[in-house]
Amino acid sequence: MATNTPTPTPTPSAASAGIENGHATLGRTIINDGVISRVAGIAARDARGVYALGGGAARAIGAIRDAFSATDQSQGISVEVGETQVAVDVTIVAEYPMPLQGVADGVRSAVIHAIETIVGMEVTEVNVTVNDVHLPSDEDARDETVEARVQ
Repeated sequence: MATNTPTPTPTPSAASAGIENGHATLGRTIINDGVISRVAGIAARDARGVYALGGGAARAIGAIRDAFSATDQSQGISVEVGETQVAVDVTIVAEYPMPLQGVADGVRSAVIHAIETIVGMEVTEVNVTVNDVHLPSDEDARDETVEARVQ
């Protein structure tokens, strides 16, 4: 008489069970380009020596948005998003007399760190364009002009 011993059921490997890198693949995650732009914009704005983001027209529109408390965090940011990689273009206004190469390097580093940490995508490049330099005296002159109009 032969004994019927149950044949052990093979356990699926991680790959065949739909697990990649320790995470179950139960669906896809899609992150809109606008979200990536916003993350990059917040990071760039917080970098040392950055006064504002965007060029002249974008800053004018941004000033109107700011008046209504609707700041556009992605102003001055352009992204090209692939499957797993992203390239970013950033346009900034730097504070005078900050070293411009240092400001650009700081922006680049902050944007790469934010996107790779928060979004989880590889950053292939971050191109920084310094569009203008902000002088503290520029702000003082505008404040005096506004005060003169009010009086």
